[in-house]
Amino acid sequence: MRDETTPNHPVEATDAGEAGALNRRDALKSLAAAAGVPLLAGLAASDADAQQGSTPRPATAPAAQAAPPRAGPRGDAWDPDLIKPKKDWPRKLNAAELATLAALADMIIPADAKSPSASAVGAHHYINEHVSAPGENYARDLVRVRGGVSWLNLESQRRFQRPFVRLTTEQKTAICDDICYTPKAKPEFQAAARFFSLVRNLTATGFYTTDAGMKDIGYVGNTPLPKWDLPPAAVLKQLGLD
Repeated sequence: MRDETTPNHPVEATDAGEAGALNRRDALKSLAAAAGVPLLAGLAASDADAQQGSTPRPATAPAAQAAPPRAGPRGDAWDPDLIKPKKDWPRKLNAAELATLAALADMIIPADAKSPSASAVGAHHYINEHVSAPGENYARDLVRVRGGVSWLNLESQRRFQRPFVRLTTEQKTAICDDICYTPKAKPEFQAAARFFSLVRNLTATGFYTTDAGMKDIGYVGNTPLPKWDLPPAAVLKQLGLD
């Protein structure tokens, strides 16, 4: 879908529930730009604790204490095996599942005059890497993605007698409109809405961490500058730095 101003676009409704307040790409840009805020807040809290010094933290009740660690590292994504690291893992999604995810990812971030679509930069392959990773959290995501892909094709067959990848943009939009915002999804679409939410998040992560996505968001870091210009004199004067 190249027309980002279409009123019925499935991701025009933001998580705040205000349809049309931001277009899809601007909303995803805002999420990408804000992604580091919780981490920074956590670091600030840690620094504050360190400055307070010796204030002891309350002891954990015996019943709530974590189980003793198992012998040796677990080796999953949250507790990596640094002695024998795994650089890669087998991908679990098949070609048909990837084709459906590519079509859905392009509904979330279609190509426009400035940037390619999500699938053009491999967002669906990033999703495959994520859900195939070792660890219970990724295994849960794999179940949700596989179940969601199956539902998407069954719903496409029920409504339009064709799989999702063969639907028109309008037909895809009709389905996505029913699952793009979990709080407003009908009870029968709640599971599909949670699937859509996961795929939307992964698609945005995959897209905006590529060179094309960084260019689209206007990120200019990691680029050497031939010179650095000072802020305008008026700004320095207002800040008392002139």
